[in-house]
Amino acid sequence: MSRRPAVAIYVLTLVAVVVLVDILFFKHHFWGRLMVNVGIVLIFAAFGLRFLKHS
Repeated sequence: MSRRPAVAIYVLTLVAVVVLVDILFFKHHFWGRLMVNVGIVLIFAAFGLRFLKHS
């Protein structure tokens, strides 16, 4: 798979995970939702830097 489709799928997966966690677990908890979203983004960034970087 070339780089662009892989990045697009990765970003769409990130968005889907954030939205699902927000809806399922943190609908009425602003600060909890914010902290978990930041954590999810950091985890995705770490994996992205590890596995999607230029070779």
